[in-house]
Amino acid sequence: MTAVLLSLATLGSTLGGGLFALRFRDRLHYLLSFTAGVLLGVVSFEVLPEVFELAHRHALDAGSAMVALVVGFLFFHSLEKFVLIHHAHEGDYAPHRHPQVGILSALALVGHSLLDGVGIGLAFQVSQAVGVSVAIAVIAHDFCDGLNTVGLMLTHRNSMRRSAAMLVLDAVAPVLGAASTLLFQAPPAALMLYLGFFAGFLLYIGVSDILPEAHSGARPATAIRLIGLTALGSAFIFGVARLAG
Repeated sequence: MTAVLLSLATLGSTLGGGLFALRFRDRLHYLLSFTAGVLLGVVSFEVLPEVFELAHRHALDAGSAMVALVVGFLFFHSLEKFVLIHHAHEGDYAPHRHPQVGILSALALVGHSLLDGVGIGLAFQVSQAVGVSVAIAVIAHDFCDGLNTVGLMLTHRNSMRRSAAMLVLDAVAPVLGAASTLLFQAPPAALMLYLGFFAGFLLYIGVSDILPEAHSGARPATAIRLIGLTALGSAFIFGVARLAG
């Protein structure tokens, strides 16, 4: 039940990201830098140590979780390139209108948000500490999901009403995902594989998506501050992991 309650925070985070996209997108790079550090910290200081702890406790092979990490990284890399690649090059073309592309791309983000909620629920099945850290990571990057959902819809000339409806759907998805994990209990081997896969996902989102976006167009002086915020995000999770442990 704690997982479901924390997943409610992702709802507010996603909605906040969508609203931010409408008004303050030019100031987003500072928040993105901190978020990237949070994701990197969750992988390094909470998820991966728990993988090895689970492997030791249940006499499992941690190598399979490392394979799952690579699979998770490549899966979300492929998903972004094949589903959202057209959005990345919108500025290269003359103005054109195709709302259905925005809807399909936003629906891909909704599916991703649903998996975020499942991730929170499964993390709490591992331990309270892992659950809290994963929830923090999901809450942090769901802000970016809300922003991207609205951005995709508006870029492809969808109406404000459609964009708002898709934002609400994206915000509700993690709560539904977390609630679904109340219906089953995953065995330790499955939890270890999940942690590896989710670590690959968080690592990709942090270093290949959020961090480059945060630094795009930044001046050298600004870049130093952005790197400092990334380090601060990682340090924050390091502190959370130590307090929870």
